[in-house]
Amino acid sequence: MGQENVSQDDARLEALGYRPELNREFSGWKIFCVAFSIMGIGPSLASTIIYNLPYGGPIAMVWGWIVAAIFITPIAMALGDLASAMPTSGGLYYWTHRLGPAKSRNFLAWMVGYNSLLGNVTASSSLGWACATQIFTAVSLHNPEFVPTAAQQYGVYCAVMIFCGVYCAYFTKVFAKLGTASVCLNLIIAIITIVGLPIARRGELNTAGFTFGGWTNLTGWNSGAAFLLSMLAPVWTICSFDCAVSISEEASNAAIAVPWAMVSAVTSGGAVGGVLLIIFALCMGTDIAAVSNTDLGNPLAYIYQLGFGSKGALGVWILICIAQVSMTASVVFPASRQSFAFARDGALPFSKFLYKVDSRTGTPVRTVWFIIALTIPLGALCFPDPVNYAAINAIFALAVIALYAAYATPIALRLFDKSEVFKPGPWYLGRWSKPTAWIALIWMAFASVIFCFPAEPSPNAQTMNYAALVLGGVWIFAAGYYFLPIWGGRTFFTGPRTTDFIDYSLQAGQTEDYSPESSGKPNSDDSKASNREGVSSVALAEVE
Repeated sequence: MGQENVSQDDARLEALGYRPELNREFSGWKIFCVAFSIMGIGPSLASTIIYNLPYGGPIAMVWGWIVAAIFITPIAMALGDLASAMPTSGGLYYWTHRLGPAKSRNFLAWMVGYNSLLGNVTASSSLGWACATQIFTAVSLHNPEFVPTAAQQYGVYCAVMIFCGVYCAYFTKVFAKLGTASVCLNLIIAIITIVGLPIARRGELNTAGFTFGGWTNLTGWNSGAAFLLSMLAPVWTICSFDCAVSISEEASNAAIAVPWAMVSAVTSGGAVGGVLLIIFALCMGTDIAAVSNTDLGNPLAYIYQLGFGSKGALGVWILICIAQVSMTASVVFPASRQSFAFARDGALPFSKFLYKVDSRTGTPVRTVWFIIALTIPLGALCFPDPVNYAAINAIFALAVIALYAAYATPIALRLFDKSEVFKPGPWYLGRWSKPTAWIALIWMAFASVIFCFPAEPSPNAQTMNYAALVLGGVWIFAAGYYFLPIWGGRTFFTGPRTTDFIDYSLQAGQTEDYSPESSGKPNSDDSKASNREGVSSVALAEVE
């Protein structure tokens, strides 16, 4: 990481109004590794195949994925424009405040921050739950008679989340260095599947007609609705890529590296996932009901068992479990950084306590454990329905809807910005910027409505999709907290709290040399916030 890049990154951050406080440990490749690891295509397919296989068989698996992946890419591109222009960990809610109307920007930023927090927490929780279920699938591959209880599932879930908390709080340098290893692990799983599974199933492969055109609807929905609902699998998998934005303040050359990492992760993840699903459709046999209702509890484990036998499938599944833990940590990490930025601006309860960089690790340890503390109760949703786990499965849809609401707000504000506050960064789509943003908005609105639907057209209390109810509850809490008399957010929240050492009236071309050595270290408590004596006077017009 070059000294010049650090200087430019810090100058950009200072021009946005913030003192650099976090160590810049992440190169563009490492940020890509985090974003790609979050998707963890192989493990994610293992987690979500129950959402597309019964909803149309091969057509839903393959074509549903391809359609969704195409429409998800513009979201990453639209966010990339914003990330390059304003590379800060505050990301979504900072952009919202910067681009929003003067009268409502504080409230909009507040709501986006809480949507983003909800999305990150539920994404972390859904990944942790998926990891716990996959661990028990591994046990079932070894001992087919084993059936885990809800209490056992919850215990393993808590253990996974606590492990990720320790990892993200105290081993940041290790986390950054192991990003490549995580990508390699996902590629190993992909290669084993793409090469090994067809060889193992030779002579029993499905026809091309069935692989690309087979249709089996095991739900109560009609064919059109079932196909649309099957897209929850790709949309949940190719999500949370905004994690790259949350670590902008720990990235080198962030204005280019962050948008590049997001778009590259989405496109490569979509391609790898599409190929893997074609292989699964080719190798799974034609009895979709048998695959979907396997006693192993996971259709993908059943497909691996068909090809590799129980021992071979167990070996592959262990790799999937390891990758799933890495995915979970890859979401907890940026979620804690987003919470750190939100606490820095005073928007969270107990912000003064949460906003602290640990003096030993140089990381926001308290917000890491804040995220873990919020995820632990969500796992308890397994107890109301210990058979189908309908309540806890709703967090998969909730993670998508909450994040899409947070993504859509700054993208829409940028489209309708008449004050020309938005100044493109070095990574910019040019004349394709606004059309891309419109496609992203239309897709997110459509997907958010679809994923509020229940698993069956006539739901009961156990099969109801509670995502909309929970989301509405969070919105009511956030809005109520904001408008609460005397103590509410509108009495103290003024948006992102920028530092007072940047002169925004500087004209373009007025610059001074910037020396990181004269800047001091990251702050170790609330009152020591990186005293910078050699502050850059880079003009806002240049650094934006």
